[in-house]
Amino acid sequence: MGLYTRAMASATSHQAPKGTRDFYPRDMAIRRHIEGAWRHASIIHGFEEIDGPTFEHLSLYTVKSGEGIVNELFSFRRAGGEDDYALRPEFTPTLARMVAARAGGLPQPIKWFAIPTHFRAERPQRGRLREFIQWNVDMVGVEGPQAEVDVLSTAIVALERLGLAPSDVRVKLSHRGVVAAGLRALGVDATRLADAFTLLDRRDRLEPKEFEARALAIGLSAMALERLGDLAKTKLPIDSDADKIAQALGCGSEEANPLAELVRRLRDAGLGAWCDIDFGIVRGLAYYTGSVFEIHEASGAERAIAGGGRYDKLIEMFGAPPMPAVGFGMGDVVLGLVLKDRGKLPADDGESLLPRTDVFLISAGAEFADQLLAQLAAQMRRAGLHVRHTYKSTRNVGKLLSEAGKCRARFAVILGAELEQGMVALKDLDANVQTLVPVAEIVSKVASASAI
Repeated sequence: MGLYTRAMASATSHQAPKGTRDFYPRDMAIRRHIEGAWRHASIIHGFEEIDGPTFEHLSLYTVKSGEGIVNELFSFRRAGGEDDYALRPEFTPTLARMVAARAGGLPQPIKWFAIPTHFRAERPQRGRLREFIQWNVDMVGVEGPQAEVDVLSTAIVALERLGLAPSDVRVKLSHRGVVAAGLRALGVDATRLADAFTLLDRRDRLEPKEFEARALAIGLSAMALERLGDLAKTKLPIDSDADKIAQALGCGSEEANPLAELVRRLRDAGLGAWCDIDFGIVRGLAYYTGSVFEIHEASGAERAIAGGGRYDKLIEMFGAPPMPAVGFGMGDVVLGLVLKDRGKLPADDGESLLPRTDVFLISAGAEFADQLLAQLAAQMRRAGLHVRHTYKSTRNVGKLLSEAGKCRARFAVILGAELEQGMVALKDLDANVQTLVPVAEIVSKVASASAI
């Protein structure tokens, strides 16, 4: 094998790691389109942007989730060092650490959002990659359902801005405290509630015999086991009151009040059309203390687009005073699949989302044209214009105008024979109209026209 052949073979063998993505310009434009909707919704709801390290001390994650999470992480130890680290799999522990570090000096409520990259050492599959971008929105320091309303409104406004409607996605709501009342009514002892929640969360991933065995292990009778299966499938309309919720769970109306009050607030805020009550939503993470919710594609064909809830006791685990908190995470992978499947992304695979060129400069071979082109490019860019020009040696104006069109330029400035009279040709590529403009006026002329 020759040197060139070996080099080519080596080059073609290098691919992106499994479960990661390369973002070419069009892909990046779609990503920024999604992130732009996230950022806009966050800001108009009063959330401020933060970020933290790409990796943290491994103990930050085991404190919240236990040693079992280590197998899901990309963890490492610095050569010669003594500390273990992990690439961040989620943002909530970083947020909790940041709040705890300055808990006494932060104005409350704390309303933060972040759009960081995360990493999970798991088997890649549809909707779940090893590297992904996740939008995190958290509100700390506010008790009561209005915090949930603000957080959920932020998510819904972003989805709406991306072109989705209640017919495309559904917000599924539940409440761990209210569901716990229903579980107690089934005979689940208070000491086994965490096991019951885990069982509910994993019900779709367990074989029927294993589900039954685990249910019997937490003390459920055969009749209660059947009721538990029914409970996991129970869905109620968003206009359900405390009596209707209590009836579905077999608990008292007073115990159902927290969920009833939340859905009432969501209706009052005009968000009811997006939401359903779904007792199968419990969220597997033990740190959730109240409301829980997930956002799904309406047909249920995809994984959850987003998930979150209230975690009132988590931040104090990191050394802060007790602080109520609620938030969610929304990944870009499933959301991107839903947007594509629902026809909410441009049919041109993102080309129309790329920044549009304001002006394309063309040197038609006139004397001093190349020098003037360089001067105009610098002046126009300082004026804030998006300027391009060819790097090819051709002076064929037709080919260069074709190149300008591929750049989606709004205008072309042609430096041709008219330079002898101190003029350049300005062509409006959208209207296909060409005029002569004095060289001294061309920058202001293009800037004014581009601002329209």
